[in-house]
Amino acid sequence: MKHAVIMAGGAGTRLWPLSRRNRPKQLLRLFGGKSLLRQAYERLAAFLRPEAINVITAGAHLPLVAEELPELPAANLIGEPEGRDTANAVALSAAVLHRRDPEGLMGVFTADHIIRPVERFAAAVERAYMIAEAYPKSLVTLGVTVRGPETAFGYVKRSSFVGDGVYRVERFAEKPDVETAQRYAASPDYYWNSGSFVWRIATILDELKRNLPASYEGVMEIAGAWDDPVRRDDRLAAVYPKLQKISIDYAVMEKAREVMVVELDCQWADVGSWSQLENVLESDEQGVLAVAVRSLDLDSRNVTVVTEDAGHLIATIGVDDLIVVHSPNATLVCRKKDAQRLKELLERVAAEHGDSYL
Repeated sequence: MKHAVIMAGGAGTRLWPLSRRNRPKQLLRLFGGKSLLRQAYERLAAFLRPEAINVITAGAHLPLVAEELPELPAANLIGEPEGRDTANAVALSAAVLHRRDPEGLMGVFTADHIIRPVERFAAAVERAYMIAEAYPKSLVTLGVTVRGPETAFGYVKRSSFVGDGVYRVERFAEKPDVETAQRYAASPDYYWNSGSFVWRIATILDELKRNLPASYEGVMEIAGAWDDPVRRDDRLAAVYPKLQKISIDYAVMEKAREVMVVELDCQWADVGSWSQLENVLESDEQGVLAVAVRSLDLDSRNVTVVTEDAGHLIATIGVDDLIVVHSPNATLVCRKKDAQRLKELLERVAAEHGDSYL
């Protein structure tokens, strides 16, 4: 059977003050009235039944995820007691799914991207499932067609041809500097690393056992108690927080014995910060981007304004290159180039105001 897991554990601090600990970015309804999590689910629901789709998220967010995705069975929601990066999210999900379907296939997808059109995404993912079935020892990654010299993404370099839009992987490359990104963009052999994968459940567990044995043993112990809620929660609390915090790329993908890439030729945007909204939403002729029911600008240029409050008006006069984000108890105003300093700001917020605004 084909299974899918949506990883929805990120905090999304770069989308503060709307994204908070109790309402992470994947639950914000900023894009056509639908959350990123809802969109990720609907992309998969185009070709998978609800009972085949799973979500792994922070344990504290399980009720919110269940409310956002009422189609999913409760058993398909996996809660982490704390985030231990993507390698352990993948490992725990695989261990749980292996109990249900030892011979099954498993896709892993993110909950914080805009991907269009859905038809191309679905075709690429279905091809990835076919490759994972045909090459049972392979790990398959989706590589996004490079649109330009992007320094914020990792890259995948392809090698030998396998089939239509499918290649073996030569190596993974970290986020490059500008000169290196330009070289990657000029070559047909590089893709953006989408962070989405497909493989046999048994194969990824074998690779985890070989490359990250402590995590493998830990998640298998947890999965062994999964059907007993009391024992499961006890093992989660005792074992999971002690696992090495590491990404699936570092832990497994860069060390795996056989990796293939399936080309994903579509619009793909990581909505990780307010400045990146411009990559997925339309601005007016003055560069004003309004994610708000009510907003007014007077001689303003290159401004992004955001609020979820339909009754709140954001108005600007004669300003340039600003981001303005309104939430019920905090408002952010900054120059676009300073949006990357949100982590620094939130450290000050925590120091001076505690958790009230986090």
